[in-house]
Amino acid sequence: MQSSELNSFDALMSSAMAASQVNDGPQAIDLFQQASAADPGAALPQFLLGAEFAALGDMTQAEAAFANATRLAPGFPMARYQLGLLQFSSGRAAIALLTWQPLLDLPAADPLPHFVNGFAALAQDRFDEALRHYEQGLALNTTNEALSGDIEKVVAGIKALVESSAAAAPDAGTADDEASNHVLLANYHQQGRAH
Repeated sequence: MQSSELNSFDALMSSAMAASQVNDGPQAIDLFQQASAADPGAALPQFLLGAEFAALGDMTQAEAAFANATRLAPGFPMARYQLGLLQFSSGRAAIALLTWQPLLDLPAADPLPHFVNGFAALAQDRFDEALRHYEQGLALNTTNEALSGDIEKVVAGIKALVESSAAAAPDAGTADDEASNHVLLANYHQQGRAH
């Protein structure tokens, strides 16, 4: 990129982030798209574009943007994580687990592999195991409060499901039905911005 293009890209990204900070999603989307056009090889505008689309509830566009970010920067863990999360939350756990596979190679001190293992256990209704993985990841995540907040919601959902299943324990069929009908915790829809 030439100097003038770099300045234009930086200015677009700065303006887009400012729009995002004041919750002007449509303006942020327009500016992130312009930044992406200014530097088609940059993954960050696509990642942030995905976050804006997700915040507006447009999960199809969000998934496409996260997929583009992951394609442009395969080693961008949060882009890959968010892409998998959208896939998981839309009931496509198998695809999400494939998307997340490279995250399992991150160091054990990184929370993402623990969260991925938690979702893998959740997809198989292994709630106690899922909770253990989520708790390990939460203990390691000291830098991304919003990410922890999302996982804490999943943990609360699992605990509520387990409690309701335990309350129905005299009728084992009902408990099994509830566990299998959690539909990946009601298709765990992440609300708000991606993290």
